[in-house]
Amino acid sequence: MKTFLIIVLFLFIHDISYAQKPRARDIGIPFEGTPGKFNAITDVKGVEVGYSTIISGEGKNIRGNGPVRTGVTAILPRGKNNNPVYANWYTLNGNGEMTGTTWLTESGFLEGPVMITNTNSVGTVRDAVLKWYVKKGWYHEDFWYTYPVVAETYDGFLNDIYGFHVKETNAFEALDSAKSGFIKEGNVGGGTGMMCLGFKGGSGSSSRIIKIKDSIYTLGVFVQSNFGRKRNLIIAGVPVGKELIDTLNNEFKAPPSYQAGDGSIIVVVATDAPVLPHQLKRIVQRVSLGIGQVGGQGTNGSGDIFIAFSTANPTAFQRTNFTKVETLPNDEINPLFEATIQATEEAIINAMVAAETMEGINGNKSYALPHKLVIDVLKKYNRVK
Repeated sequence: MKTFLIIVLFLFIHDISYAQKPRARDIGIPFEGTPGKFNAITDVKGVEVGYSTIISGEGKNIRGNGPVRTGVTAILPRGKNNNPVYANWYTLNGNGEMTGTTWLTESGFLEGPVMITNTNSVGTVRDAVLKWYVKKGWYHEDFWYTYPVVAETYDGFLNDIYGFHVKETNAFEALDSAKSGFIKEGNVGGGTGMMCLGFKGGSGSSSRIIKIKDSIYTLGVFVQSNFGRKRNLIIAGVPVGKELIDTLNNEFKAPPSYQAGDGSIIVVVATDAPVLPHQLKRIVQRVSLGIGQVGGQGTNGSGDIFIAFSTANPTAFQRTNFTKVETLPNDEINPLFEATIQATEEAIINAMVAAETMEGINGNKSYALPHKLVIDVLKKYNRVK
């Protein structure tokens, strides 16, 4: 019994220590806008996020054995309730994958979770989602089709990506563990083995509270960040990447086809504002501007793919019945554009601040963003005191 209590206490303390890991605002980085309670996509009521993180092995890569640095992320728009939401998507540069987007555009609805993993695991995760639907009773013979949305970024510099370590059980774990409230960032879920703008990247989130006329709305963003050149890194308007160009450079041997800046970023935008699919298209396009704020350029080898959904209008999805929906006027949509740009920028930096130095296959290493040095640079440019 004593041993059991010690183990429980250790796990509790470990979880608290992770929860208290500093985020970008905690270390003094300034941002525009007002975040929600958790400053995360889960500030949008009903949205849940779950992870499966796979870390094992070290040293030389032996295909099929590792080292493994990968995972799966699940974002559920209405939690574990089967009720489709209005949605749309956009791509800045299409060297990547997000399944299910053809029907998403055609129908205007996202009919399940958004899953994010590594490049070579999209098929496995897609099939697992279908099995999860059946397991949950979401789909049966009366519903003869569905197209899961699964996106990816490439983690092959740190992970044994051709070892195919993501299994359907990992997708199930991400889905079943999804929750609201505080969510972990950095080296977790699909973002485990990712790198960003010259440092360690991964999973990150942020949110904004906005007022439109007499109504208060929330908009949240989640990123799996794995893109960009170090020399282009901008934080709070400051060229941090150029200032730190010779500091803690990633150590890995890239293939001949690799060009600096190649990578990808997947962005999920959620809001409770009553917007229709064509308006969500307009909103999700603004993600590109948030990526540009931190130095992303949508290079040829980057898969920059984004999806946005609205949890408003809970009766919108009908198969045979007519329904009525509420719609925000286009003339009132600008605050949502601004919130998307702000939250995207902060989510990317949150991912980098939370990420820890990681060594992967063949000794390849990606270094964490050096918090103190970043603040010193911001002070140099009078962005912080």
